[in-house]
Amino acid sequence: MVKIPEFLKQGDRVIILSSARKISKEELNDSISLLEEKGLRVSLGESINAEDNQFAGNDDLRAKDLQNAIDNKEIKAIFFARGGYGSVRIIDKIDFSSLIDNPKWLIGYSDVTVILNHVYFKHSTASLHATMPVNIKKEFYSSPAINSLLALSFGKSYSFISESDLPLKNCKVKGKVVGGNLSVLYSLLGSESFGKTDDLILLLEDLDEYLYHIDRMMYALKRAGKLSNLKALLVGKMTQMHDNTIPFGKNAYEIIDEAMKEFDYPKIYGVNIGHIEEQNNAIIIGKEAEIEVNDNIITIKQ
Repeated sequence: MVKIPEFLKQGDRVIILSSARKISKEELNDSISLLEEKGLRVSLGESINAEDNQFAGNDDLRAKDLQNAIDNKEIKAIFFARGGYGSVRIIDKIDFSSLIDNPKWLIGYSDVTVILNHVYFKHSTASLHATMPVNIKKEFYSSPAINSLLALSFGKSYSFISESDLPLKNCKVKGKVVGGNLSVLYSLLGSESFGKTDDLILLLEDLDEYLYHIDRMMYALKRAGKLSNLKALLVGKMTQMHDNTIPFGKNAYEIIDEAMKEFDYPKIYGVNIGHIEEQNNAIIIGKEAEIEVNDNIITIKQ
């Protein structure tokens, strides 16, 4: 049974911290204002304004910051300030015992895929794949990214529609969602942070990758058995892909589809999730979602 944290309410205390790349408090002003407008009390972790080359402080500081937030019973949600790279360096330093006893929302995406999937596969706890404070700007306050973040974290059902540019088969599917950033999932292969995916909906999205890397990663997931018995594959945006001088010959979706051709379950491409700022719809990792595809229109509800 997956544990669903208590949903947020006005007066709750939340914290913003970084498990990966450095970030300044000034970059968080719009997100702090938004959360305070919603009645939340916002604290900042020690990792904010900290610096160790590209990281938000060294590994020990970032791990301590996250550990303190997990252990603090007053904190009801942890907003990861940004992605970049670094969460995998601290994941094994964290004792999640307090989270098991007192689940709270862990909120982020991209590099934070490490943490979201670790708490699902290792500790059977849900989390929220959603936009992060670095992406929250006042001009985006009414965007799907922020509307979905607020709806799901405050316990309201949310549905959104995407229109795919690729030909999709009509289908209806229901199942628990796991996954996130493809490159990060690839880095978790063989670890307890990426367990059995049988009968799950696997979400994939990525940014700034070479097309042949996408091919390599898909075949690695396939050979590791992560694609064999899914309920469905759900592919978000594959943003800012790169090619070599000699072209690979396919785009990212075609590469993924080729690797998936032997599987009969639904493959759904082009969902508005991922590195697309205001269109990055939130989805709960570890919670059941209902997905319907009808004439290339994708509707997802949680």
